Amino acid sequence: MPSPAPLKIDAQTARRFALLATGLVHPFPDVGAALDHHGFIQIDPINVCGRMHEHIARNRVREYQQGDLHRHLHGIADDTPSGTPVKPATDRSAFEHFHPQRIVLAGFPAEAWPFLRPIMARRSKSPGNWGGQLTADERRLANRVLREVKERGALSSEDIDHQARAHNGWNTSRASKVVMDKLFAHGRLLIARRLNGRRVYDLPERILPEPVLRAPRPTDQATARWQAKLKLRQHRLTALKRDEQTLLADEIQPVKVADGPTVFCLQQDLPVLEQAQQIELQLPSAPRLLAPLDPLILDRTLLRELWDFDYTWEVYTPAAKRRRGYYALPILAADQIVGHVDLKADRLAGKLRVVSRRVARGHQTRPAVTQLAHFLDLE
Repeated sequence: MPSPAPLKIDAQTARRFALLATGLVHPFPDVGAALDHHGFIQIDPINVCGRMHEHIARNRVREYQQGDLHRHLHGIADDTPSGTPVKPATDRSAFEHFHPQRIVLAGFPAEAWPFLRPIMARRSKSPGNWGGQLTADERRLANRVLREVKERGALSSEDIDHQARAHNGWNTSRASKVVMDKLFAHGRLLIARRLNGRRVYDLPERILPEPVLRAPRPTDQATARWQAKLKLRQHRLTALKRDEQTLLADEIQPVKVADGPTVFCLQQDLPVLEQAQQIELQLPSAPRLLAPLDPLILDRTLLRELWDFDYTWEVYTPAAKRRRGYYALPILAADQIVGHVDLKADRLAGKLRVVSRRVARGHQTRPAVTQLAHFLDLE
């Protein structure tokens, strides 16, 4: 089935559509609604001025507070003392796992589980220290780990009395950690919460409702279609590869933005596109700090085309080659990205410090920095 003829719009309409469709104009009522809309929220442990997922969620979820994403995923706040009651699996609607196409963690709605299972199964049979097939020694330890988790409840690697060391592909750590991380990658354990940064694992049947775990395995084509649609759900306006266009032909709308490339949105978002074309549409004008991997920012090509903003997250860039700073946050004002500010939380002093900033004339960063400081319980 061929997709419809491209709709022609100008760059401003495309920007307004992107803001509307990604929840930056009308926030979602709760974390679950944001996850259902976007398909996932990327999780990153680096905490320089707040974690990645917190920056993504706080701009999209009404009255979002620190830790709300993980409270939704795990049924309990991270760093809660052991023995605290958790939300039962029957009431859970989300979980944490690896993105199907990138080695990054993400929070997913429960409906993603059947589509991730084939990827987990392939991972369990592939070579490699990270997430790959268990060795003979690891299988023996894995059986013990699974038995102890079943009997004792959610455990971290330090709760397993096993002092051997092993290599995970990047560094050497406790063999129990390597094995538990592999069991997680294979879907035999899931993250129940975190305690002082350590993952605490439990059995999937204690994390997800039984109907989700028993859902039939989708076909390879259905899984490929789900992955292609996940990309569109995340960004709402983005380029698609030819095979992705074929898989989603009955659900997508090509969009030609000015003289730029043809991109795609979901047909279900066409009412939002019509709203973006309304002259009287009012956008929030107060400056906001976006996550470096925000759905609006992550498509670098479209970011340059629509927003005239060339951006790279420089956490992994050598210090001498950084142009913006270690954790520079883009600044959104109305339908323009007007610069960036590099921030660092000084926890001992209780302050959020501005390391550097670059912003277009006429725009202020102080209100957005103050808002983030309040969110982080800093001055």
